[in-house]
Amino acid sequence: MTSSDGIPSVSLEERSLLDEAMANTSLSDFGDVGFLEGFRLLLVSLEDEARLTPIGRLIAHSVVLRNLENRLLVTEDWKRHPEMADEEIVKPIFVVGLPRTGSTTTHDLLAQDPDNRVPLTWEVHRPSPPPERASYETDPRIAESQAYIDQTSGALIPEFQAIHPMGALLAQECVILQQFDFASVAFTNQFRIPSYQAWIETTDLTAVYRSHKRQLQYMQWRCPGARWVLKSVGHLWGLDRLFETYPDARVVMTHRDPLKLIASHASLVSMACSMGSDEVDRREVGRLWSKSWENAMRKGIEFRRSGAVADARVFDMHFAEMIKDPVAMVRRIYEHFEIDLNDDAAARMQRFLDENPHGQHGVHSYTMEEFGIDPETERERFRFYQDYYGVASGS
Repeated sequence: MTSSDGIPSVSLEERSLLDEAMANTSLSDFGDVGFLEGFRLLLVSLEDEARLTPIGRLIAHSVVLRNLENRLLVTEDWKRHPEMADEEIVKPIFVVGLPRTGSTTTHDLLAQDPDNRVPLTWEVHRPSPPPERASYETDPRIAESQAYIDQTSGALIPEFQAIHPMGALLAQECVILQQFDFASVAFTNQFRIPSYQAWIETTDLTAVYRSHKRQLQYMQWRCPGARWVLKSVGHLWGLDRLFETYPDARVVMTHRDPLKLIASHASLVSMACSMGSDEVDRREVGRLWSKSWENAMRKGIEFRRSGAVADARVFDMHFAEMIKDPVAMVRRIYEHFEIDLNDDAAARMQRFLDENPHGQHGVHSYTMEEFGIDPETERERFRFYQDYYGVASGS
């Protein structure tokens, strides 16, 4: 069936999606059934809250189906190669912080060091079969992933690149790895699903981080690196579980004046949601995410205050300092964690900056007013965060 616009009519019903994924892969084992809780909540939120257009339903269907198929394929790979569980994840580095705080630039720069292993977009888009070092730069999935990007965000909202550059060969965030378990803020950045977001902020993420580690083992099995470098805003809700899963983890926590980032992120979410909905209430987006990031900040500070992890395991990076000299900031990060930054890696980082200047994809324009954000109210809301981390206003 098709809609009046000629767009195929698709189902977001649980049984239909599960059956379709099994038919497409000729497999039936989805692995740990714990993913079903988030999967079911996501489907309910998509149906009841997302205000999807026919193209929006098609996009949601595609995203959910791809993750179900990935679960089936990866689970089968694990059955065939249980030795992947012997892979050790040693001293991974996690870049953690609020959106628009320089975390993406930092992650991209760290990815230039050949010793660092980062998840690339193409390998998390379609992870099976496990990537191999010999074909890592020529794998046919690279073209498939780039085509998907071009056909979705690239075609529907080309200005999205000015906010958040996307590409098959760029470093990808852990929020995409967490889609594997249907417990990811990646879904809430793309669709209006507040009930699902509320669940993400309060659910126990123990199983999600256990799965996260298995995905790293899977990707490094035939394509290792000296250390993993990972990144996600979503880790603020799960720092306790992150360190339980990776006891030797090191964290770079990024900071910026909240008033500089709340409206920017609201703009990103509004633009992403507009791909699949004609009803995007910008003021609602501003309210929802202002509260969500307040919750994330409070949870992050609660963890830091607990003393569960020594200060030496965390490097606090302030955006205002990073933008002055990004490579120098990376050098400080390496020194903090007692890692050698050789001249070749530093040169690669500088070359990446030179080849990817700020604004090359356009200028991201927005105002606080369009998202109903009152500067004085927000300043008071986030004062606790600025006071704790010494974040200057206007930085």
